[in-house]
Amino acid sequence: MRRLLYILISLLAIGAVNAVPVPDNFLPQRVETVATGPTAQGAEGRIVFTAGNSDATFNVYSITGQLVKVVRVSAEQRASVDFPKGFYIVKCSNQWSRKVVVR
Repeated sequence: MRRLLYILISLLAIGAVNAVPVPDNFLPQRVETVATGPTAQGAEGRIVFTAGNSDATFNVYSITGQLVKVVRVSAEQRASVDFPKGFYIVKCSNQWSRKVVVR
């Protein structure tokens, strides 16, 4: 069994055997993801807000629950706001809330 495995691996290495047959009409397809909803991502010294398909309002809270900033972003736009290092809670127009880390 070990000898058969060794032979198969050797044949694959020199290209004598195709591991996966590829059809002649095979064309690789490019898959692209598009954010349709609002997002907030922590970055180096800032939080980046993206509105998505419609206007979005982001409420940024400190880890103690105090409202720190309100950010409004127009549809299909992006805003970058500077924040000190730390953990923040971002709430988006009563749709979602998540923890964001600013490094």
